[in-house]
Amino acid sequence: MRAQSVVSAAGTGALMLAASAAAEQVVFKPTSLNAPFIEQFTESIPDSRWTISRATKQTPVGDETFSYVGQWAIEEPEVYPGVPGDRGLVLKTKAAHHAISTLFPEPLDPKGKPLVVQYEVKLQKGLECGGAYIKLLTEDESGEGLRAGEDYTDKTPFTIMFGPDKCGSTNKVHFIFRHQNPITGEWEEKHLKNPPAPKITKTTALYTLIVNPDQTFEILINDESARKGSLLEDFTPAVNPPKEIDDPEDFKPESWVDLAEIDDPDATKPDDWDEDAPLMITDTDATKPADWLENEPDTIPDPEAEKPDEWDDEEDGDWVPPHVPNPKCEEAAGCGPWSQPKIKNPNYKGKWSVPKIANPAYKGPWAPAQIPNPAFFEDLHPSDFTKIAGIGIELWTMTEDILFDNILIGHDVDQAKAFAKETFHVKKPIEKEAEGSNEDDDEIEEPSTLVDKIRLKVYEFIHLCGFDVAQAIKQMPEVAAGLAAAAFTLIGMLLALFGFIGSAPTKVKQTTTTVKKAPAPAPALAPAATAETKAVAPVAPAGEEERQALEDAGVEVPALKKRTTRSANQ
Repeated sequence: MRAQSVVSAAGTGALMLAASAAAEQVVFKPTSLNAPFIEQFTESIPDSRWTISRATKQTPVGDETFSYVGQWAIEEPEVYPGVPGDRGLVLKTKAAHHAISTLFPEPLDPKGKPLVVQYEVKLQKGLECGGAYIKLLTEDESGEGLRAGEDYTDKTPFTIMFGPDKCGSTNKVHFIFRHQNPITGEWEEKHLKNPPAPKITKTTALYTLIVNPDQTFEILINDESARKGSLLEDFTPAVNPPKEIDDPEDFKPESWVDLAEIDDPDATKPDDWDEDAPLMITDTDATKPADWLENEPDTIPDPEAEKPDEWDDEEDGDWVPPHVPNPKCEEAAGCGPWSQPKIKNPNYKGKWSVPKIANPAYKGPWAPAQIPNPAFFEDLHPSDFTKIAGIGIELWTMTEDILFDNILIGHDVDQAKAFAKETFHVKKPIEKEAEGSNEDDDEIEEPSTLVDKIRLKVYEFIHLCGFDVAQAIKQMPEVAAGLAAAAFTLIGMLLALFGFIGSAPTKVKQTTTTVKKAPAPAPALAPAATAETKAVAPVAPAGEEERQALEDAGVEVPALKKRTTRSANQ
């Protein structure tokens, strides 16, 4: 932790003792508040109302099928524990698909009422790439309740998706709601523009969404306002389509002139315009300063430099000390040969170009005619969301031990604040003392190696594909191209391996060369060669393998003397 690095060991110990003392004084007690839905995870999963999904999921890229094998548990936090006995729902498995859900006893109808969604997230090991958001599941039109439980997947329709998400450049608090087109009946996701950044800390963070019947909304993080806006103005695509659209049959006439300026046909280059005049000329009025040292060099040998003891003049040559700036020049106006400086030429005009004048035929920018939008509709109350059947948490993440706690779904803002006061605001100071910090700074760990950066880019691309494949390719075209190239390469390697492509292997005829000993010379010229006599190779081989082969064949290879050169600065 950044704060721990500046706290002494004794200070940290004192803070830990204070946190322990505070924790001993506070014991978890379930809330007495009554809202449409409150979850504090007081029971183990088999005894609770939550059901772990056993379904399969098809990825948007590659059409691979995965099962929801990620493990869930209800347990107390292991990192910076807060209130003793306070348990939460913990995502336990790294790099796995997780899905769990619960249905309300009765569907919740937000029509004409405020809607409050509030819950806590504790990122015990940070968040490298993944989400920690929740989904409010849509009630089925038949009234039989939405498909959930063991069949819950990422395709299960939701009314609202809300919560933090981080992967690579993605670092936002999602607010997405699904809206039905009253003309076509199709559903479309509306994404909040410019969403706030989440709190990526190992202490508990509180996320609250408030949607009002007047179509305004507010997102609070740790009970502080982080974003306000309107459902009708701050989402993309917009809830209501435009009343008019471009006429698809309208085209710009060939005679339309949209060039605002043209060259002046009457303009001519002035007679005194000299295009060859240089930009800079010599300042003839300049004179050499009186303290200019014309006979002094700019640099001199370093008087403090000494020849290294290991320097060998025969091998390394004459030693020359390195040069340093001449101290005399620093005190004077300058050193070396003096010449008059350059100044900007007052007569410089550069190349002459024809001046522009307003185009008398200009008609302005062309735009197609507007016609009534046949798909237009107007919904002035998008806050009248569809009925909510329950809550689902469906995530893929590279970081485990994400804890969810104290979920509240209701209509009363004051009640949500009261719930936060007896839960979040009690545990937060205890966690902060255990952490050794009173600050609320984000902990964003950036990838350190190139491999980690590439891996995170791939994770980010896959993560974005989970929301919109086309948008992911548009935002990260280089990753999409790289993955496509890697896939084609892998397919090509497999085809070549099994002989589906490429020619048959060519057999290479191997020849063995025998190195013969040099014949013994005549007795009159030299002593007769014995069996142990070795011939000397006229040229040294280039590599160690060739040298060894010749020596094994009985040829003596002379050793080459390796010469090293050294510079004066060594």
